[in-house]
Formats: sequence, C-alpha cells, structure tokens
Amino acid sequence: MSGKIYWILSDHLHETHLKDFNPSCDVVFMCEFNEDLIPVKHHKKKLVLVISGMRHFARTLIDKKYTVHYVRLDDPDHSHSIELELKKVLQKHPDHQLHVGMPSYYGLKETLKDLQLPISIVDNPQFLSTPDEFSSWSENYKVLRMEYFYRKMRVKYGILMDDQHPVGGKWNYDAENRKPPNEGLDSPPPLQINKDDITLEVIQLVNDKFKDHFGDADDFHYAVTRDDAIRVLKHFIQQSLPLFGDYQDAMIKDNVWMYHSHISFYLNCGLLSPIECIEAAEEAFEKDHAPIAAVEGFIRQVLGWREFIRGIYWLKMPEYEHLNALNANHSLPQFYWDANTKMNCIKDAVETTHKNAYAHHIQRLMITGNYALLTGIAPKAINEWYWIVYADAYHWVELPNVIGMATFSDGGVLASKPYAASGSYINKMSNYCKSCHYDIKLKHGEKACPFNYLYWSFIQKNQALLEGNPRMKFVFNQLKKLKNLPEILESAETFIKTNHPK
Repeated sequence: MSGKIYWILSDHLHETHLKDFNPSCDVVFMCEFNEDLIPVKHHKKKLVLVISGMRHFARTLIDKKYTVHYVRLDDPDHSHSIELELKKVLQKHPDHQLHVGMPSYYGLKETLKDLQLPISIVDNPQFLSTPDEFSSWSENYKVLRMEYFYRKMRVKYGILMDDQHPVGGKWNYDAENRKPPNEGLDSPPPLQINKDDITLEVIQLVNDKFKDHFGDADDFHYAVTRDDAIRVLKHFIQQSLPLFGDYQDAMIKDNVWMYHSHISFYLNCGLLSPIECIEAAEEAFEKDHAPIAAVEGFIRQVLGWREFIRGIYWLKMPEYEHLNALNANHSLPQFYWDANTKMNCIKDAVETTHKNAYAHHIQRLMITGNYALLTGIAPKAINEWYWIVYADAYHWVELPNVIGMATFSDGGVLASKPYAASGSYINKMSNYCKSCHYDIKLKHGEKACPFNYLYWSFIQKNQALLEGNPRMKFVFNQLKKLKNLPEILESAETFIKTNHPK
C-alpha cells in the first residue's frame, strides 16, 4: 500500500508535523545522525536534550499507535550516513513518499536537495510565518526592521489587539522594561525536571561518545517531553512573568535564570508551539496576573523577534553567513572556553554557559557579544562558539543574532546600529562591577575596565563606516571631546595583542 514516510528531525518534536498522518499506511522515521545532531561540537547538555527528547517523542508516538521506525546513534547496524539510512527505510516501504519539515539549518536543507531521493520538503509548522510570507513582506521595505514585521504578526493573529489597534494604545513597551537589578532581588528558581531512565541512558551515551565536547552532561534538569515543557511554561507564567518585563535586561552574578522563561530550549526543538506560549501570556494579562509591559515584552520576543530572525535567515542565506562588514579578524580568546579571566562579567557568563548551556539574552548580547564586537573577533569564530555552547542555539536563530545583532557584521541589515557599550552599561544593568578586579571608573591603564577603552577604540576605528549613522551622532560628538584618547587607544591595543594573537 502506498503512503508517506514522515521524517522527524531532532528539532521537529511536535505532532503538528504529523497532521495528515494515516495510521493505516503511513510511517514515522526518526534517526539520530551526525549531520542533524552535531554539525558542530555541541554542548553536552544540548545533545542530552535533543537525543532524549527524540527518544521520548518516539515513545509517545508509539504509545499513540503510530508506526515508528527509529534508528539510535548506538545501534550496531547504524551506517551513520543520512543517505544510506534513508535508502534503508525507503527499501522497506518502496511505495511511500518521504516527507520532512524544512530543516532549521541551510546546510542540511541543501544536503537533502543533493541526495536525489524522493523527498518532499514542506513548511515547518513550528513557526507562525513562512519564509515566502517574510520575503513578500520584505519587498515593501528598503530597510527591514523587526518592529514593523511584529506589528503585522500582531494583527494577523489578533494578539493584544483591540480591533485594529494595540491594547493599551501602544505597540511597544520596551522603554518600561529596562530596570537595573535591585539590591537583594530574589527571583524564583527555575522548575527542574527529574531525570528518568531514558535520560540517564542518554547522559551515559553522551559522556561516552562526546567526551571532548564543551560542558558537562550530568547535572541535567531540563524538560525532554511535551508534558514537562508545558509545566515549565506554566511555572514561568505563574512565578516569573509579572516581573519579567521589569528585569529582562538585568544581570546578577551567579543568577542566570532571573525572571526569564527558559522555554527557548523547547520552542526551538518543538516541544512547545509559539502560539500556545503567546496565548498563555496574553491570558495572564487578561486575568490581571501580569502587567501589559511584561506580557508585551515576552510576546514580542516570540511573535516578533523569533519570527523576524528566521525570516532574515532564509531571506539572506547563504551569503549572510559570510558577511564581515567591520572586517573583524581577531581570534576567539581562550577564556570563552575556560572562563579564566579577571573580567567578572565575562567570567560569570562563560561559567554559567559551561554549566547550563544557557545564558540569558542580555548576557549573550551585551557581555560576550559586546566583547566580540569591540575586540573584532572574526564572525566565523564567534558564530561557531555561540552555536556550540547554547542548548537553544540552532543555525537559523544563532546566525542572524550574532551576524546582525551582536557583531554588526551585516552592516545594518538587521539592526540600525551596533550594540556597542562601555563598562558603564554593564555597571548600570548588573552587579558585576562591584566585585570585579578592574575599576569601572578608569578609562585606561592596567586597572581600567577593558570594556571602557575597548569601546572607544572600536568607535575610533570604525568612524568612517559609522559616523554617518544618525543614531551614532551623539557618540561621535563625545569622541571629539574625549580626553586621553591616545592613552585609551594604547590600552586597547595592548589588551587585544595580549588576548587575541593572530
């Protein structure tokens, strides 16, 4: 009997991929293979998350009477070739058509196209817009900005809308969501999920097969089933959403979780759908559980930023990956791996990344990303680092955030200006500077905060490229008035030579 083979990739763990499944003739195919699991040497916790997630999803499907053909990474008959494993399943079901949702990685999509097998690549239902929809929208704008696409999506789905107008009279409450951390701020702990036998088995597999990968696998407490991912979402809505907006940009040493949702792990692998997360937050506002600024800020991340980033990725690839507008060519410092640095903010961000495969978005953008921007780390090197170290990092989301936001390597395709900041921003939005080896008040010299002199060195070096940007006018006026510029530039040059040998 003819039918379909539904191929479920490691980040397609949602039943919407099986919407038209016919139990009388269709088959689910799942395979743990390197091209999908390890295009780079991912953090061990990410490997546990995706492999355990796949195995739990397969078990759920089997319990629901789906026919599932599953190939484990440690199966003795595993060829470790995507082409051979696909041919095997097609030989078992010669009259079947192979269907797969669009991969999240451009390179994997191109690989599938080159296989010359009967594969139908369909839209990925884990997103609320399609690449074609984004492309059509982009044709109406000379400059692409998330805010306008976000408004379009709000109207399309009727989210926080009063007829054709935004609830509360404003589209964006970002200005209300930038409070620094208060002394003694006590955020709720994240919901931790107990490990079952499947996850324990996967941890052992990862420890055996991927010994040289970044991070550790043992202290694993993330959700690997849809039911547990829903529990994490509900915990966030109840415990953290009311104050999420106030402190979403704040940073506290040894407190990576803050009031953040930590659901990007599950959105990006398919255990949660974006619309259910958005609707849960909207319901919290309607029931007066959370203020509009917090709810809109969260929804903007999911409905706006997440969809916009993916749209940029598919619109601009493959050329986007190779952009380097600022001609950055310095090496990645060793302390991005071992946290062996006296810079308190970098040390904390890397240590928590090593431990949790997670850092919140401001640590990624304004600490490790800002440092990479100011020192001119080569885009290829910093992109690979982000892709390796974070459990929620997939190529479609990591690449535009790094190329466009963190390092401005696209020259303004995604952001209107570089997200460059001196130590003053870090001091305002965190408690890092209070216990740091370096002095935030000093602008140059051995004891000065490196972010201070690196910031002005970056501005001076890129003046020709950036001074025409209206949003940079104030900065370049400040540069003209800056005292001790030669000493500042000398401190930056010495620091970069020491930490970034070519």
